[in-house]
Amino acid sequence: MAEIAYTVTATFPDPEVADAWLRWLRDGHIAAVLAGGASSAHIVALDAPALCYEVLYRFPSREAFDRYEKDHAPRLRAEGLSLFPLERGIAYRRSVGIITDEFRGSR
Repeated sequence: MAEIAYTVTATFPDPEVADAWLRWLRDGHIAAVLAGGASSAHIVALDAPALCYEVLYRFPSREAFDRYEKDHAPRLRAEGLSLFPLERGIAYRRSVGIITDEFRGSR
């Protein structure tokens, strides 16, 4: 059973909006996605463009991701868009894919 990678990328017009969005993620949104079936989440501050973040979620299977999409995502996305609407200059992008390989270095 292949794991699923789900990525949400958000680009912000100014640091105040980005900071508020990050607080919202850390104060409950990520926990809600994990409760909805994700097995892990990572926030990545991208080097360019400025004020661009990716949230990388892993789901244990396509079935788990599909359940999240059906049962949890509509409510969580609506909440996010009500707090951080496109009219505030935020650009969102989502992608979904199968994790085909994973490599880890020795520590």
